[in-house]
Amino acid sequence: MKKIIRTDKAPAAIGPYSQAVDTGEYVFVAGQVGIDPPEGKIVSDKVTDQTRQALENLKAILEAAGLGMDNVVKATVFLASMDDFQDMNSVYSEYFANDPPARAAFEVAALPLGARVEIEAIAKR
Repeated sequence: MKKIIRTDKAPAAIGPYSQAVDTGEYVFVAGQVGIDPPEGKIVSDKVTDQTRQALENLKAILEAAGLGMDNVVKATVFLASMDDFQDMNSVYSEYFANDPPARAAFEVAALPLGARVEIEAIAKR
């Protein structure tokens, strides 16, 4: 079983991919950047603002699948600069305060739309 998850409470896909795919047991959420859904633009230049918006987008997609942030078992964070790691972590920790998921974080050469952070996740029912 494969069900595509869509919500207008998160940015529409900017390429040939789905916001999330539900396999029944797991929901795979595509990488989210700090785009404000109504505006369609990155919220600000600050990594803290972008991280918060990316996580709000991720949360909205999970809610559309009937899940919450507590269901996330694995996250991957992509940063335009590892210099932003601590600032990203300060916001990330607010969303995963108890029993956080497994996570990897990488510095990458560039992110879509000039974003400073992108976060993808896998959630389990």
